[in-house]
Order: sequence, then C-alpha cells, then structure tokens
Amino acid sequence: MQLGTERFVLDSPPGFSDSLSLTSPRLQELAESLTSASNRVLLFALTDADLRSFMAGDPPEYRRYMVIATPARLERERVDDAHFATLVGDSLRELVPAAAAGDYRKHLETQPQGKANLLEELRREPARVSVLQGTRLVVRPEKFWQSETSRYFLSTTTLLLLRGKVLQLAVFSSYDGPPDLDWIRAITERWVDELVRRNAR
Repeated sequence: MQLGTERFVLDSPPGFSDSLSLTSPRLQELAESLTSASNRVLLFALTDADLRSFMAGDPPEYRRYMVIATPARLERERVDDAHFATLVGDSLRELVPAAAAGDYRKHLETQPQGKANLLEELRREPARVSVLQGTRLVVRPEKFWQSETSRYFLSTTTLLLLRGKVLQLAVFSSYDGPPDLDWIRAITERWVDELVRRNAR
C-alpha cells in the first residue's frame, strides 16, 4: 500500500482476509461506514468463513471484522509527534471511560442504545494509542408478544504513527461474554505489534 512516498505492508491476522480486492461496492460501502468520511479505507478484513459465504452468495455473519484507514488529507504529508498528539487529543477528547472494569455488559445496559462508550484505554504511547469501546443495540421483537432484547458489541480503535504516516486500525466483535473481551484485547495487541514489526525501517 502506497501512502505518499512511503510503502507499507498491511496484512490481516490469521483467519481473516482483506475483502477490498473483490471490488464489491457493497463491501466498500460497509467498510467506509465504519470510519470517518474523511478517511480512506486501506483494508477491510472479514473472517475467512464470512468471505467464503459472501463469495458463495450467502449472507455473512459479520460477527468479527477489522479495518485499516488513514486520514485522506494527511496521506501525502509527513506527520510529526506533536501533530499526532493533537490528532489523538481531538479524537479522544469527548470519551469518558466506564467507572469500573469487569462486566461491561451491565455498564452498557445503562447507556443509550447505539452510543459508542469508552470502556478502557488499552495502551498509550507517543506514537500509539489504543482504546476499547462498547455499544448496545436494541433488537426489535419479530412477534408482538415478544420483548425487546439487547445485543452488545465491542470495538478497539488504535491510532498509530508509523514512519510519518497516521494509521487508524479498528477491530469489531459481537460481545456475548468474557471470551469476546479477551479475544479483542489480544488480537488488537498482536495485530498492531505485527504491523509495526513488518513496517519498521
């Protein structure tokens, strides 16, 4: 992937594959909906199972997926540490973490549906910041006698300054219990570490 004068190797973790090579307008639109309109999507990775379903004409589950994007206006510029710190501050200014860790589903149940809530800061370094967020959505009943139910989702956002370029990595997962929380923390750490390693000078 060429960003200005810099060339990067952007890979998805094992078990995921970049779907943008399919040049599907539907997948491109979905990927673009997951990040700011001012960003350019560089990679939209689906699970291998979801990608097979999509190519077979079956509906994917979309239970876990990930995106890499970059601010389009900065794509050809070299960003220094001070500018990156400002970008991080602007991105996280309005986010307030949950009062306590633990069962984040209980916390999300008290939040407005559809709102992204900061749950914890996973990592903060001069060139790398990762946060964990959660969202609750209300599922309307199919039958009039049924009650509404809630579904929960987790996401991590990592802002990364790498060789003067800003990358935004996002991982998304359904949240059914502690294994999903463990998974998204671990995959975020491993994925970012691997991308940094592969693109180090």
